[in-house]
Amino acid sequence: MTTFVDRVELHAAAGNGGHGCASVHREKFKPLGGPDGGNGGRGGDVILVVEQSVTTLLDYHHSPHRKATNGQPGAGDNRSGKDGQDLVLPVPDGTVVLDRAGNVLADLVGQGTTFVAGQGGRGGLGNAALASARRKAPGFALLGEPGESRDIVLELKTVADVALVGYPSAGKSSLISVLSAAKPKIADYPFTTLVPNLGVVTAGSTVYTIADVPGLIPGASQGKGLGLEFLRHVERCSVLVHVLDTATLESDRDPVSDLDMIEEELRLYGGLENRPRIVALNKVDIPDGQDLADMIRPDLEARGYRVFEVSAIAHKGLNELSYALAGIIAEARAAKPKEETTRIVIRPKAVDDAGFTVTLDDEGIYRVRGEKPERWVRQTDFNNDEAVGYLADRLNRLGVEDALMKAGARAGDGVAIGPEENAVVFDWEPTVSAGAEMLGRRGEDHRLEEPRPAAQRRRDRDAERDDAQKQYDEFDPF
Repeated sequence: MTTFVDRVELHAAAGNGGHGCASVHREKFKPLGGPDGGNGGRGGDVILVVEQSVTTLLDYHHSPHRKATNGQPGAGDNRSGKDGQDLVLPVPDGTVVLDRAGNVLADLVGQGTTFVAGQGGRGGLGNAALASARRKAPGFALLGEPGESRDIVLELKTVADVALVGYPSAGKSSLISVLSAAKPKIADYPFTTLVPNLGVVTAGSTVYTIADVPGLIPGASQGKGLGLEFLRHVERCSVLVHVLDTATLESDRDPVSDLDMIEEELRLYGGLENRPRIVALNKVDIPDGQDLADMIRPDLEARGYRVFEVSAIAHKGLNELSYALAGIIAEARAAKPKEETTRIVIRPKAVDDAGFTVTLDDEGIYRVRGEKPERWVRQTDFNNDEAVGYLADRLNRLGVEDALMKAGARAGDGVAIGPEENAVVFDWEPTVSAGAEMLGRRGEDHRLEEPRPAAQRRRDRDAERDDAQKQYDEFDPF
């Protein structure tokens, strides 16, 4: 059974906002007491939070679909709907959040670091909040905004100071078991370790973490063996330790060629060129291992490596290696820039920034893109003429009509608001006048009753097509 997962695809869906309520206060001797529809509640967010007690993404491997709760709709008597509850998802320290294209969205390092994976939808305003001097008793309310749905990839990159790298069965797990309190599985066959092991080491006044990276063999950077799955776990380390087996039983291998192979795989993976290196010649408790270590040590030191002869079984050379690592880590921590308190940066919009754009596409449709117009369209009930009229007034006040005129739009031209795959398309009719004098009965707007040329042409084409289909269905040659 899988117990360690370091890469998952998560389908996060935030909660939808609750709809606003269109209601009129009624009581004895006061049948029309004014609008009293409450606002809808906000949908819950999906939030990723770093939790130190979490060490794997296993929960999201088994349950990749996560959804926050929706906001409740408003009600009469000025009762607002309840907000949806945020869904907080704990993730391990060192989790990287990417989109499906591989772009990094967030790098979550440090206890309590958060990232909003899905933004909850806004609640719709009730007609009490929409009432004004021009519109004293609105017969409509705004719809709740849909919550954000997003497919993201979570990758765990172990936050360790030291990474042990080397061939399978080089003794990495044995070494980490004696340097720290970690208890990894140890056996005399390749690929015993199937997951990175993490341990804590104390050397004098320095406390650091050490991890072993399993499965590095030739071709690991291209996906051979287990290396590609776990090479990401060395990216955050301060120092690399090459664990070389000086007592290998394989006649076609030797410690120096093992070192060259691992270095080549690290080079192909990239990003580790400037990381300090230390070589640990392991298994020197075996006579043949000590003899081989004495032969290759001068060559390795000539290359610039610091070399330590160690034995996990005999506990030989462990203190020297541990304190050497502590010194390198202390220097790396001292050289690390001091973390500054997070500052809130306010970037006001430019005075001439309208907040939307108008473009003409190849099909002759004018496309309006912008946060406000798109949100207003999503919150409009198109089954209510008064709500549609209210939308037209808002777009006019924002300057959309002026921008359409400047772009060359004429009455009857198609206008689309929103992204191409989910846009609302309508025939544009310039607003001549707007205000309370344009309104009729509640829920109606007689501006929408005027003939629209493009819409009428489409209706005529649909009627002709329906007549032709009907004649074809009624035709019976027999």
